[in-house]
Amino acid sequence: MTAQSAGPVINPDRVLIFDTTLRDGEQSPGASLNVEEKLTIARQLARLQVDIIEAGFPFSSPGDFDAVQRIAAEVGTPNGPTICGLARARKEDIQTAAAALKEASKWRIHTFIATSDIHMKYKLKKERPEVVAIAEEMVAYAKSFTNDVEFSPEDAGRSDPEFLYEVLERAIAAGATTVNIPDTVGYTTPDEFGVLIRGIKENVPNIDQAVISVHGHNDLGLAVANFLAAVQNGARQLECTLNGIGERAGNASLEELVMALHVRRSFYNPFFGRSPESEEPLTGVNLKEIYRTSRMVSQLTGMIVQPNKAIVGANAFSHQSGIHQDGMLKNKLTYEIIDAQTIGRTENQIVLGKLSGRNAFATRLKELGFDLTETELNKAFVRFKDVADKKKEVSDRDLEAIVNDEIRQVPELYRLEHVQVSCGDKSCPTATVTVRMPDGSDRTDAATGTGPVDAVYRAISRIAQIDNDLIEFSVQSVTEGIDAMGEVTIRIRHTDTVFSGHSANTDIVVASAQAYVSALNRLAAALQTEGKRNPQTETVSIG
Repeated sequence: MTAQSAGPVINPDRVLIFDTTLRDGEQSPGASLNVEEKLTIARQLARLQVDIIEAGFPFSSPGDFDAVQRIAAEVGTPNGPTICGLARARKEDIQTAAAALKEASKWRIHTFIATSDIHMKYKLKKERPEVVAIAEEMVAYAKSFTNDVEFSPEDAGRSDPEFLYEVLERAIAAGATTVNIPDTVGYTTPDEFGVLIRGIKENVPNIDQAVISVHGHNDLGLAVANFLAAVQNGARQLECTLNGIGERAGNASLEELVMALHVRRSFYNPFFGRSPESEEPLTGVNLKEIYRTSRMVSQLTGMIVQPNKAIVGANAFSHQSGIHQDGMLKNKLTYEIIDAQTIGRTENQIVLGKLSGRNAFATRLKELGFDLTETELNKAFVRFKDVADKKKEVSDRDLEAIVNDEIRQVPELYRLEHVQVSCGDKSCPTATVTVRMPDGSDRTDAATGTGPVDAVYRAISRIAQIDNDLIEFSVQSVTEGIDAMGEVTIRIRHTDTVFSGHSANTDIVVASAQAYVSALNRLAAALQTEGKRNPQTETVSIG
């Protein structure tokens, strides 16, 4: 078959950013996204100007195939990022990935097989020669579809280096243009990882024909440090996620890596043959889109960013100490190494109110990066007017919450129609709830609880009758002030699977009810499609 996509530039003079938020990041418990939500994030990743988007694992389920296919067709434009699909070292996986990706202008197949002794013995049940042969054959097979092929030796961090060199050499000879070195279990330290990358540079004869990439998890909190050590030793592609989300303790954080390379470029420039004083960027990322992208990923996945998270956390640019405040008033550089505006984090500009018209609303949403259909815009505008009647001023963050809450929802099998609560320090909290059922009928029930939210959840649970356990409930204020919108994020567990729900409202009880219904809709949708996902691919991961 004729290859249909050109390969990447070999040995780039900058660091390529490979975003795997939509593949590895989505494997965070409760962070599953529907096709529309994936497409929304992919469009924003294109605005962020990442080099490669790993859109998913097409063979794993029809839903993942559809998501990758739509992202390839709608985001994989000639001037956009390369769209990548993951595939095990199996012909069926590779064929499916190629079918999903082929509409993109630039696309990549990413195939992998484990190379550590523990994985080969207990998971693959194969000897080293068999693994080498499979890697070589499957890379060549992927090459028959596209010139852009990435190969990963899973659990490279715990693999025998000499065997790793052999596998990589054979994979490159078979056509791999990127070789990715995964620290699959987050085991290595920066010094070890740097030595591993340097060893590959020095001992794989044809390494100059491929880009060295790295992928790693944060089990010991060392993922970002490991990646920066890898850059010092020759790695030129970093596989990372927004907010560091991912399996277990997550992946290396995109925003931390990009900003470390930006703020400390005088330190890293010599590793690229530049003078320390060079102002040439080390990545192609649009820094001003970082904060907006982080917020979008957090809202759509339901994965809350911890306040003290580097770069994008709520406290990242806050100063409470009197000494710090005094220094900041005299010169920001005394206690800040990053200007918040660099990452697109500015003071909330109050631009809209209840007298603002539809055109002003639509214009501001477009400036914020939202690309809505006419139907979505109309729906969001109705919600905006409702919020504007309750709040004197509506901020950009309010607008983001409105759009993500009103538009970016899962299909409504259940819909909250009415919620009313009665509570107080001398009364029994009681809630009356009406829910539109999947068959179109309305069902009303009432319940008591330890508080108003507990009562609401008990009433909804009795109506929906879907077994689940509430395992997390979180409330955050969107902005400051007594009239601020509140964002509620919850997680519920059904058997061994976690589902998240998210909503924002000026009434926190209503937001809580809507978030619970959102989570139930995700759970109900999963139950409807149960059996369509290939169980053999459920926990597949390269790192």
